[in-house]
Amino acid sequence: MEFHILKDKEKLDIPRIHKEVTSTYWGKERTWDETLMTIEKSICFGMFNKNGEQVAYARMMTDGLVFSYIMDVVVFDPNKGKGLGKKLVQYILDQPDVKKVNTVALKTLDAHSFYENLGFKKVGDSKMWMSIERVKYD
Repeated sequence: MEFHILKDKEKLDIPRIHKEVTSTYWGKERTWDETLMTIEKSICFGMFNKNGEQVAYARMMTDGLVFSYIMDVVVFDPNKGKGLGKKLVQYILDQPDVKKVNTVALKTLDAHSFYENLGFKKVGDSKMWMSIERVKYD
């Protein structure tokens, strides 16, 4: 299957994003207005099939130098389990503003092995925080 990723917020299927995010443990309390705010204030990535239908979503905040934070990674049914989440997160990691930051972080309760395969490691004894650290501090 052919997919492409866009950062164009005008193309996002916001009702679908809201539905998917609010079906997760981390987003179940999010209101419509809060979903709109997260999209407005973040760099958003929509993955679309060849028919232009959105099949996945993620967002990120970054200062482009020190820190990037990846959030709300969701693949929409029936597209789960096809490797789209991995492609989407790898695309984000390959962005110029992300490639040069010292730390790329995210939080998850249930996808540690997924993110470890992309280079993330657990942060200390945290049950949720994971990161890619590019700078060693003594």
